[in-house]
Amino acid sequence: MSEETPADEPFNRASTSEPLPPVSENPKTAKDAPPGSGSHEDRDGPVSESDALRSLSEGTGHDETERSEALRAGAIADLIAQRLNSDASGTRIGTLALFNDTVSFGGGFNSGGARGPGAARAGSASVLPMDSVELVEYTELFIQPDNYDEGLASLSEHRLLILTGPPGSGRVATAVNLLSEAMALGGAGDGGCHRLLDPSVLLEPGWTPPVKNCGYLAVLEDGPAGMGEFAVAFGVRTGVGPGAGVRQLAAVVAALRASGCHLVLTGGHDLAVAAAGPGSESVALHRLAPVDPLVIVERRVLGHEGDTEAHAKLRQLLESTGARDALREQPAAQHAVRLAGVITSEGDVAAAVVRLRDPSGQVHAWFDRYRDPEALSFALAAAVLENSGYLTVADAAVKLRTALTPPELAPPDLRFRDRLGHEQQWIRLDFTDTAAPVVRFRSPLLGQVILAYAWGTLDGRRTAFLDWLRGLLKHSDLEVRARAAVAAGVLAWADHHYAVHRFLTAWAGSTSWPLRQAAATAFGVAGSHPESADAVWELLHRWARGGTSAHQRRLAGTAANSVGGLLGRDSPHRAVAVLRAALDHGDDWGTLPSVAWGGVHLIHQGQAQALLDGYLEWSQPQDLSPMVAKSLSAFVFAVSVPYEQPADITEEHAGVPGVPLLLSDLHRHRHQLAELWARALARRPVQDSALPVLREWIDTYADKCPGSLGTIGELLADIASRPGRHRERLVWWLKKWAGDADGPSANAAVLRRVIDRT
Repeated sequence: MSEETPADEPFNRASTSEPLPPVSENPKTAKDAPPGSGSHEDRDGPVSESDALRSLSEGTGHDETERSEALRAGAIADLIAQRLNSDASGTRIGTLALFNDTVSFGGGFNSGGARGPGAARAGSASVLPMDSVELVEYTELFIQPDNYDEGLASLSEHRLLILTGPPGSGRVATAVNLLSEAMALGGAGDGGCHRLLDPSVLLEPGWTPPVKNCGYLAVLEDGPAGMGEFAVAFGVRTGVGPGAGVRQLAAVVAALRASGCHLVLTGGHDLAVAAAGPGSESVALHRLAPVDPLVIVERRVLGHEGDTEAHAKLRQLLESTGARDALREQPAAQHAVRLAGVITSEGDVAAAVVRLRDPSGQVHAWFDRYRDPEALSFALAAAVLENSGYLTVADAAVKLRTALTPPELAPPDLRFRDRLGHEQQWIRLDFTDTAAPVVRFRSPLLGQVILAYAWGTLDGRRTAFLDWLRGLLKHSDLEVRARAAVAAGVLAWADHHYAVHRFLTAWAGSTSWPLRQAAATAFGVAGSHPESADAVWELLHRWARGGTSAHQRRLAGTAANSVGGLLGRDSPHRAVAVLRAALDHGDDWGTLPSVAWGGVHLIHQGQAQALLDGYLEWSQPQDLSPMVAKSLSAFVFAVSVPYEQPADITEEHAGVPGVPLLLSDLHRHRHQLAELWARALARRPVQDSALPVLREWIDTYADKCPGSLGTIGELLADIASRPGRHRERLVWWLKKWAGDADGPSANAAVLRRVIDRT
């Protein structure tokens, strides 16, 4: 039970300590100010009790706004990371070996049809005829996409059709079907269909089809390597006008007509941009509409004759194995075709779905395919800022793209949105909740894997990426800062040792609150994964036990802040041990504010029980030792901070907004709180801060929290029943507040009568 100290005279206010000098507004001029008036963060050596208590009660002066915003960003980041780790979809990161050369993967964003078109001439031949087996494979179970008839009419009329669509969308199959039907409609088809192995021959003056009365298929992939000479002729990504290339295609059209031939030139976004340039009226341009991948599976498995029962059985199989969700995440036609092949061959459908949904394979295949800064910058920006608005992600991507490329004389013409369906098929724009589009990945774990993969493989761009990520931590949008901090945690999870020594220690010891908060959040994310949890906890314990230099004190503060988030929610007793180590620095009080805030965050994570047990244990001696006073000061701070409920989440332990959570939860922890309140009210200097907080409970918060006045009465009655002068003290102060000439407290009068009756 609590015992009063000699300084515990409730009636003699003259014994109260003198008012403390004000905190210096400018820490840089602290050397010219009276001793004790500067910010303790930048001073080596122990911090006094008065300085720490003033910092706790009044904030940190010049950077209080920055601290508050950083803490709010940290709370947002904890929610983001919590959703990230909840993994409600059932998807798992499976086979990606991030830091070596062995990678196993299933599905991905690979392009091409059943048989690749080839990239070079076979000997002296520039064309390769398609055999009957290949033609049947493309045409027998083909599903016409929307507006297919328009494409057919354009090909029949113009002889040359430029067909564009994302890789893996079935554009080759569509091209073959268009060619077959156009030749049949035109009465010529004896020459069959041929692949044009080297599409660049179309740019040669005087080109004529090698075989008459047939159809030709030419495939161009996006990027300089795939477009080849077309990229130069059409000025793709070069700023050069595309007129020369389009004029040459007009000559190709004339040659096709003269030879009774048709040609489909298929490709992606770059080809679409090139073909839409000046002079394009001489050729036909058709954009491929996507086909529902589930329909493709049904056609491939059941053919044209499937009955109702067969369709229902197949749909049940797709649902039970997760194939339906997998195809929604990766809707490219090629994935539907592969999955249908597994079903028809009676293979392991569930295993095929796992391979398809494994984001490791998708990420590895995508990075193998896309290497230019435009594609990389948007993918990485989306991985960091997923669920942010498109404009926010695009602006961040532009800054990253600038960091990855040499300076340019004028701002680049970057149109990320136009390329999303081609280079970034794994990203979608969601208009569901707002008029402005939101950037989201189709699979929930892709962002994590993209960050980890890029961090481990883009060796020449790691520094630029890290500088860009740190810049996001200073963004004016709190959500951007929060997502950047979570991204740093993903990097720390991918390679803990490197991240700690490369950037996290510098952030954790920084004088900047946003950087320290970002480090705390990053450790919460990294420590939530079993692979790095022990290393994170070991590091935080070491920092918490640090010395009295300003840098070591900031590291200890970051450790205390870290355990108040995700780490403390999952391992509250380990978190309380870190808080104790950070607080128990003898006569150095410099870590008190950070530990006190860490305790508040732990309470808001629903772990008040473990923290209150810690405060009871640490203050058990009830003597004049610093640890007792620090523990009770941290407790008083915890019962004074109003709860701010996150805007988009509801927790079981959520309290009344604007009311300290320990008051909302008073019924759950009443016995612990009664003992701690008794100790705090009985000991100076803690008493001087505890009394104003108690009055605020009575006068302010009791009216905001329904039923709490009665609960406070039970609490005070419990305190008053303890041996010693607790009853006398409470009655004196309640009487004083009830009769306050400046603002009499009706609630205090009610509570005094409650105590009188006990």
